[in-house]
Amino acid sequence: MGGQSSKSVHEFIVKDAKGNDVNLSQYKGKVLLIVNVASQCGYTDQHYAEMAQLYEKYKDQGLEILAFPCNQFGAQEPGTNEEIQELACNRFKAKYPLFAKIDVNGQKQTPLYKYLKSSKSGLFRESIKWNFTKFLVDKQGNVVGRFTPENTPPGIEKDIKKLLGVASTNE
Repeated sequence: MGGQSSKSVHEFIVKDAKGNDVNLSQYKGKVLLIVNVASQCGYTDQHYAEMAQLYEKYKDQGLEILAFPCNQFGAQEPGTNEEIQELACNRFKAKYPLFAKIDVNGQKQTPLYKYLKSSKSGLFRESIKWNFTKFLVDKQGNVVGRFTPENTPPGIEKDIKKLLGVASTNE
């Protein structure tokens, strides 16, 4: 459809915050939560804190969170890759990978996001509407869920646990 030949998230290569290529095939066998982040958004404090908690809780069971800074929504991610990395790691204790700043919509959108959006179109069809839109990817690299910024990380924890094969406990 639309000339899209990619069948898995694992087929993409993205840039890390230092500009190095990262082949997403290294995440085969992991459950991925792919999120477009911004450091000056109203959702920032809550989502970064909750993503850090989720990551700590499930990283040893196979969860990876891949955060992609984006400045397309209200110019809420104006910093350089280095500034973004420093803020996320120091202020929000992010221990999961933060990648280079990208576009998630428009002519300059990264191919990964074009694929994610075509796999799971949301309310605005093939557009991302705001910061902290989340895509859930299974261990085989298939996009199995798309969540709006209003869906907080704890709100999708049950979906993550199901993909990880973690038994639900009454907490």
